[in-house]
Parts: sequence; C-alpha cells; structure tokens
Amino acid sequence: MNKEYVMGNSAIALGALAAGVNLVSGYPGTPSSEIIETIQKYRKDEVYLEWSVNEKAALEVAAGAAYAGARTMVTMKQVGLNVASDPLMSLAYVGVKGGMVIVSADDPGPISSQTEQDTRLFAEFAGIPVFDPTSPEEAYQMIQDAFDYSEKYNTPVLFRPTTRVCHAYASVEFDDNFHAKKYDGFVKDSKKWVIFPRLSYNNHINMVKRNALIGDDFSEYIMNTVEGSGKKAVFASGVSYAYAKEYLQGREDVTLVKIATPHPFPEKLVLPVLENCSEVLCFEELSPYVEKQIQRIAGVHNLSVKVFGKTTGNGKLAGENSADYAAELISEFLNEKLPDKFDISDMPDLPVRPPVLCAGCPHRASFYAVKKAMEGRKTYFCGDIGCYTLGNAAPLDMTDTCLCMGAGITMAQGFNHIDRDAVAFSFTGDSTFFASGITGVVNAVYNQADMILCILDNSTTAMTGHQPHPGTGRTMMGDIVEKIDITKVLEGIGLKKIITVNPFDQTKAIEAVRECADIPGVKAIIFKAPCIALFKPAERAYISEKCVQCKKCIKEIGCPAIIITDGKVAVDNALCTGCGLCSQVCPVKAIGGV
Repeated sequence: MNKEYVMGNSAIALGALAAGVNLVSGYPGTPSSEIIETIQKYRKDEVYLEWSVNEKAALEVAAGAAYAGARTMVTMKQVGLNVASDPLMSLAYVGVKGGMVIVSADDPGPISSQTEQDTRLFAEFAGIPVFDPTSPEEAYQMIQDAFDYSEKYNTPVLFRPTTRVCHAYASVEFDDNFHAKKYDGFVKDSKKWVIFPRLSYNNHINMVKRNALIGDDFSEYIMNTVEGSGKKAVFASGVSYAYAKEYLQGREDVTLVKIATPHPFPEKLVLPVLENCSEVLCFEELSPYVEKQIQRIAGVHNLSVKVFGKTTGNGKLAGENSADYAAELISEFLNEKLPDKFDISDMPDLPVRPPVLCAGCPHRASFYAVKKAMEGRKTYFCGDIGCYTLGNAAPLDMTDTCLCMGAGITMAQGFNHIDRDAVAFSFTGDSTFFASGITGVVNAVYNQADMILCILDNSTTAMTGHQPHPGTGRTMMGDIVEKIDITKVLEGIGLKKIITVNPFDQTKAIEAVRECADIPGVKAIIFKAPCIALFKPAERAYISEKCVQCKKCIKEIGCPAIIITDGKVAVDNALCTGCGLCSQVCPVKAIGGV
C-alpha cells in the first residue's frame, strides 16, 4: 500500500483507478483539470484516456464504452455540464451497462467561473444520483462507491466535488497495483439502446420508481451519517459539513447530519432525526437544496420542527462558506456566545492583485494591434472564455462581452445584424475554437454575417494548465498525431480571407486588421505566437537614457513587467520576457534589448 499527500482531484483519480476504470474522458476546466492529469500519471496501458474537444464529446465517448460494460469516468466543471447536458438527459433515460461516473466540479464563489450553478439541482433535473464528498479522503472512497451504485442501478451518476475539496490536500492510502475492470462487450438490443418516444415514456416511469429505491438504499449508505442526539440538528453537505464538524467537535447535545447523497434524498435516514428535533439548521453552499428537502419531508409527515437555512435568512445566498462563517451561523442557531477570536484588527489589508495577462503574453499584442487599427471607428469586441478574457482590463479595455465558451463568435454576428455601421470582432483561443467555435463560424458564413474572427493561437489550452488540444498534435495517450490546421478548417467552411500574423510584429498585425475591416463578409485573422509560459525568450528589455518619462508604455499596454521605480519607468527583469511589444509602443525608441 502507498500513502501519499495528494490534492483532492488526485484522490478522485486514484479512487477511479482503484475502482477499475477502463476509460476516462473530459475537457479541462478549473477546478477539475488535475483529475485527468493524475490518471495519466498512474494509469496502466489498459486504461484509455483523452482530452475530448468538449464536454459533450467526452460524455458521448464514455457512454459508448459504458454501453459495452466498461467502467467510464467523465470530468468537467459545472458550466461544462451545460455543454454535456443534451446527451446526459437522454442517457438518464436509456441507462448504462458499465459503471459511469460524471465528475462535475462546482465552483462556489465563483472563483474561476461564469456561474455558481449547483450540480445537485442538475442531478434532480436529470433524475440521476449525485454524490457530494466532504474531503479528499472521502472522495477517494466515495467515487469507488459511485461506480458500484451506477452498475447496481444501471444509471450514470454525478459526482460533485467543490473547489475546496478539489484543491485541498490530504494523505490518502491506496494500492497502486491498479487493474481495469473486465467487461463482456456490447450486446445489440435496439429496444434498449435506441431511444424512441415510447421507450422514453416507459423508462421515465421506471426512472422515477428506481430513484425511490435508490433513496432507500442511500439511507443505509455509510457516508451518510448522524452524530449526536440533541433536540437541535445541523444538516450539512460537502465541505460545509467539515466546517460544521470543526465547530461542533463531537458534541452529543447537538445532532449533526451529513448528507453525502443529496439526490435521491435519503429520507429514511433523515425522518427519525426530524421526529426527534425541534429545530434544524441547514448549512450548505449555493442553493438551499438540502433545506428544501427537509421542508418537504417535514410537511409531508406533518412535523412541527422549525427549519432554518437560506430561505429563512440563515445562510448566504451566494458564495462560499467557511469555518468562521460556520461558527457564526451555528453559534447563533444554538444561542451560544461565539468563541473569542484572535484580535486581528491591526492586520494590514491584503494587497489587491487583480488577474492580468502575463508579461509577454501574445494576447496583449493582439488586442493592442486591433485597438490601434480601429482607432476612430465604431466597434464591438466580443470576448470568450480563456486567458484573453483579461483583455477587458485597463488600459486595453478590449472585451465588451463575455458569455460562455464559443459565444463571442455568434454574439459578434448579432451585433453585426443590428448595427451594420460598426465593425464586429470576436476573440477566441485555439482550444476554444475547437471546443465550441467551429459551429459559430459555420453559422456566420451561412447567414452572411460581416465580422472579423480573431483566433488567438498560442498553441495550448493556457488558462486551465496547458493541456493539449487538436491543434497541438499531441494526445493524453502520449501519441504524436497530425495537427488539425485551423486555416484549413476555415477554408473548408468557406472563408475567403484568412490572414496569419505574429502579433508581436505590430506593423503587419495592424495592417492585417485594417485590411480585413474593409472587406465584406466573414474574415479571419489568426494571431499566432506561443504562450509565454511554455516558450520563454532569453532576451530582456531595458530602458535607455532616451526615456522622456511619458509613461506611454505603461498607459497603453499595461504589461506587469514595466514598473515605476524611484519615480521613473523601469523594467522588472524577473517578469520581462523580451517580447518586444513595449519597444514598438515607445515614441522615442528608448526601450532596447529586445
């Protein structure tokens, strides 16, 4: 047996390998990305692994293997579940043969997401079970149980770690002699595997009946626990349970209930607790899911218990919980004085560190070229999900909209159709183009939009940790494959004007933008330069005696490597990558060395 200090995502990966997973697919997204990267590190050759082009593709790949009896896992973040929802909803009706676990990592805060959506609600909507781990150690065992329940009830299941579980560290003991499950293959049966309305009707009825059985089964599940026997009870789930437990520290006069399987709800476990309690506090993140289930059970059984939670003002409506907030909320619920804290009133405020594009990031040069080329013209700049979302920050201010992956391309078309006098731009990365951008370009050509598609190609999936994509020529299985050429894809769609330019060559980049702005139809500019985190030049810039302290280099591009020292412009050599953009901005040519 091995014992390692691992991240929660690594614990999930190790648990899946211990469960005999045969195939793992997914799309990178914080806070879930490290799961597949850990699978790659520990897997044996019998385990197939891939970064799919998007979450929908990942889920469908896994579904095919699960139909054949293989154990499969799909990884994504909560907004990725939206992309995968079409096959998931149908898969809930059809079912699976081999165990299939869909890891949808939620992001309360949100820390790195567009939304705070709650996967527990999605599980109820889809009609499938969901597991809600409270710690990395629990996640390691729970995901193995999730595979067992999936096979027992022939249903896909959701696994919902949150950011603080995904990125926490703990010591996990495991046997690294992993063996993938043996499976007997696909058995053709169109009455089972081909979804038709009549089949869906019958399966919907069966699904409702099955979920009642799963709820009873979950009432016996070892991870759902009841501690203490007081007249006041605290119900908690996910990492919030760890915060509540820390405050209560094994007290017997308060009942602490952990809900590890929010759907189907373990009613038979909960009912005796409610019958014995006078007041209940539901402590959870995001939606009042557990709270509403408790309210429902109390109402159905005509119990006089008072239920407190988010709907009664006893809990945050958004954002994360914390140990301090648990102490504050639970002490108030128990009518206790909050324990004394350390006096930190004299502690200075933490410095403000807004996210910025890295020093030397090619996206800064791409945005600046478009900005300079379009001076004096009415424009719309539609952004997308990736590092380049940070183009919204001053002084660039080059992102007018950002909705979801791929939306920048189609939203630019909407602006164009209602305002023909403006120039509509969309900015998307190379990975996002493959994930969800291609259909938007097809739509633009088909519907005769007039827009400029800017593909910021830095040869990686930078924002989530430099994962490969179809344009990199590498797979997670370690294979070197033919790169999918973005230019050829665009030509195949029907674009007539495609320009590839290095954004650090500002003269050519600006010329390319101006040329495309004066041509009707759909045009594409591929700003191609590698991510600076992967390919760092050795040169460094320096400020010469020619500098007149106009600070244009700071005011125009906002590079974090250009700083003020002793009242004068200087270069931070620890950050500078020698990209040369600042030297092209300087009006007196005072920046050298690049």
